[in-house]
Amino acid sequence: MAELIPVALVTLLAMGFNYTNGFHDAANAIATSVSTRALTPRAALAMAAVANLFGAFFGAKVAETVGQGIIAAPDGHLGLVLCAAALLGAIGWNMLTWWFGLPSSSSHALIGGLGGAAIAAGADVKWTGIVEKVIIPMVLSPVVGIILGFLVMRLILRVFRDAHPGRTKRGFRMAQTASAAAMAFGHGMQDAAKTAGVVVLALTVAGYQDGDDHHIPMWVLVMSAVVISMGTYAGGWRIMRTLGRGIIHLDPPQGFAAEVTAASILYVATALRAPISTTHAITAAIMGVGSTRSLKAVRWGVAKNIVGAWVLTFPGAGITAAVCMLVLAPALGF
Repeated sequence: MAELIPVALVTLLAMGFNYTNGFHDAANAIATSVSTRALTPRAALAMAAVANLFGAFFGAKVAETVGQGIIAAPDGHLGLVLCAAALLGAIGWNMLTWWFGLPSSSSHALIGGLGGAAIAAGADVKWTGIVEKVIIPMVLSPVVGIILGFLVMRLILRVFRDAHPGRTKRGFRMAQTASAAAMAFGHGMQDAAKTAGVVVLALTVAGYQDGDDHHIPMWVLVMSAVVISMGTYAGGWRIMRTLGRGIIHLDPPQGFAAEVTAASILYVATALRAPISTTHAITAAIMGVGSTRSLKAVRWGVAKNIVGAWVLTFPGAGITAAVCMLVLAPALGF
């Protein structure tokens, strides 16, 4: 029984991160729908929570990448301390960026936390896996988001150029319910699965799951799905304001284009086992969509602050996790 306590504590800490992920990234799925008045805030949050819940059960491939493709954690209690330090680093970064209303990546905060804690513990970091599965997708997904968002919006403008403006806006406002749900489903596939991967890593280093066993226990997925949905319903109003109106004032067709673009990127990345940032995907899509109006329509100063938070996420969360590791390990006798 005593051996289970450290695992239970790390699992609770993982769920704490999952909860912050939910309210930190809730804006990813619903900010555009709320800003265009396609959905009321509470209705949007409820829909996003349900979609996150179901999406979590389709992200096992991403969970495997996070649980086994980022670091080689030492066995035993030291490995559990490493997991705890990584989660504390990620939670700290999430709370800091939430406070300032910056839509940074919870996913990259978690991966940065794992890397920073591993370096501080002297554990192996799988740099090849990080470059292939994290860094390259991190760079490519915003670029693809901007370009694809621009093209999707241009297509909509061309197809509906002779349509009645009022009816077109009402139609796209209704369509945004589906596009926002698709975005939230993709967020569940990506982000709930990442936390599940850390729990599996903790189970593995503690000896409760074989290292060659790549399956995600159902109770881990269910717990991750429920907690991230609870966090999503709690909302993330500071970040929602930044995404919904801070970058550009969106109308329903633009909101629909941004959500469809971001959701498509998330689905492809999940199929490729790449743990990308839902925040990067939707923010880049909004920039691309907004650029069809004019380059001046995008508030590039706000965008610059967001990109700055993206760049700082890996080292910020990594350094925080490393400090936690250097404090916790000696305190616990390692």
